[in-house]
Amino acid sequence: MQEARNYYRAIVCWFRPHLGKRIVEIGAGLGTFSSYLLSHASDADLVLVEPSDNLFPLLQQQFAGVPRVRLVHGSAADLQDSEAADSVILVNVLEHIEEDTLTLQKIHRLLAPDGKILLFVPALPGLYGALDEEFGHVRRYTKSSLTEKLEASGFRPVCVRYWNLPGVASWFVAGKLLKRRTLTAHWVRLYDRLVVPWTCLLERVWPPPAGQSLIAVARKQVPSS
Repeated sequence: MQEARNYYRAIVCWFRPHLGKRIVEIGAGLGTFSSYLLSHASDADLVLVEPSDNLFPLLQQQFAGVPRVRLVHGSAADLQDSEAADSVILVNVLEHIEEDTLTLQKIHRLLAPDGKILLFVPALPGLYGALDEEFGHVRRYTKSSLTEKLEASGFRPVCVRYWNLPGVASWFVAGKLLKRRTLTAHWVRLYDRLVVPWTCLLERVWPPPAGQSLIAVARKQVPSS
């Protein structure tokens, strides 16, 4: 997915108006998306959280000496509730977590008043196939199921929409029909160059009725005293 430059730029563009100056990214992996965040939020401080023992050292190498970045080897549960983040971001992460609602509740506590959670997750349970199994996906979401989980965790959804309608067909063919268990760099690069740019332009003005993924922005609700 390091080849998916247009894909990551498109996600950042959706999130950019909601980032704020104190950003937490959970499940930062190799830091591919984190790099795009840094370039689009030049005045923000970024906390990158990664639980994997084999990925965290690579994340350290990637951001060694970057003053605006703090690294945490762990999960959302390892962060202090006093983080008071303006935004918490999970890109292709929530679907890996068995207790996703508990994670959403923890993130709610991490956010400053009026802070936002920014999510990008795989959509449509019917697409679940060999690729999902290989990638360790516990589930795929629908618009309604994700909205319900956000509301149950104390968030007020600002935007929940499907993204990448052409990806529905490609994921179905690759994961369900052909039972493929990996995506080659060549295939990702080709799709990213030929399909993603015009899809993003079209879906900016026309919210698709379905998509390979879901983009969600939700605001922290604080009970009135």
